[in-house]
Amino acid sequence: MRKRDAIERDKALDKAKILIEAMPWIHRHYGQTIVVKYGGAAMEDEELMHQVVGDLELLKLMGMRVVLVHGGGKAINKLLGDLQLPVSFKDGLRVTDDATMEAVQMVLIGKVNQQLVWQLNGYGNNAVGISGADGKTFKCRQVDPDLGRVGEIVEVNTHLIESVLDDGYVPVIASVGSGPDGFYNVNADVAASQVAQALKADTLVYLTDVDGFYREYGNDDSLIATMTNDEAHGLLDSGTLASGMIPKIRSIVEALDSGVRDVRILNGTFPHSLLLEIFTDAGIGTMFTSQENTQ
Repeated sequence: MRKRDAIERDKALDKAKILIEAMPWIHRHYGQTIVVKYGGAAMEDEELMHQVVGDLELLKLMGMRVVLVHGGGKAINKLLGDLQLPVSFKDGLRVTDDATMEAVQMVLIGKVNQQLVWQLNGYGNNAVGISGADGKTFKCRQVDPDLGRVGEIVEVNTHLIESVLDDGYVPVIASVGSGPDGFYNVNADVAASQVAQALKADTLVYLTDVDGFYREYGNDDSLIATMTNDEAHGLLDSGTLASGMIPKIRSIVEALDSGVRDVRILNGTFPHSLLLEIFTDAGIGTMFTSQENTQ
C-alpha cells in the first residue's frame, strides 16, 4: 500500500510540475484573443476532434477569448464524389461552380459546423455556430471568373463575432461568405487570417495534419521551429512554394503585417498539440513572428 501511495504521489508531483511550467504562459495569454483554424485529417477522426475541442475549452477556462474558424475540404470532396461532381483546384483554391457551392454549404454549414458546436457544448453551454454569411460577417467579391463562386473577403464585420465572445461563448465560424449575388466559398486559411486581423487577435493558429512548416517538403529534418515575417515574405517572393501552401503562407504574412503577434502551424493529429504549443517552454510546430517579437 505504501509503495502504491508513493507512485501516485510521484505522478501527482509530475502534474504539479507541468502546471508550474505552464503558469507564466497562462498569465501571459489571459484575456488575449486566439483565432484557431481547424482542418485537415484532425477533423476526420471523432476522437481527435474530441481532444481538440477539449483543448479549446481549456483555453477558454484559462481566460482566453477563443474563436474557431473551420473548413472541411475532405468532407466536401467526399460529398462531391457521392454526387458525381468534379473536384478541381487552381492555385490552391477550389474551383466552385453553382452545384459545388451548394455542396460546400451543405457540408460546412449543415454538417461540420454543427458537429463542432455539439462537441464543444459537450463541455457545457459553450459554443455558437455561425457562417461568414450570417450578419454579413464575411463580405465577399469574386476572386476569378475561372474559379466560379470563390470569394475574396473585402470586409470582416466583427459585430456578430464580438457579441458572441462578449456573451461568453466560442464562435464557431464556417468559411462561407456572401456578396450581392449570393454565397461564396472562402478559403478557410484566408478566412481565419482575416478574422484575426479584424479582431486584432494576439495569436492565430492553423491546426492541420502536418507537424509544421518544412523548408524541404518530405524531409523531416527540415522542420522549422521559428520563422520571421521577413523570411516568410521571402518565401512568397521565391516562387518555390507548392501551390497548396501559397494561400496559407500569404494569409500568415498578411496577419503579421496587420499586427497579429504570432502565427502557429501545428499538427492537430498529435494529442494536445495546441496546449503543448501555447503553454510549454519548448512548444511544438512552427511559429511565425515579427522580427521584434522572437519569443
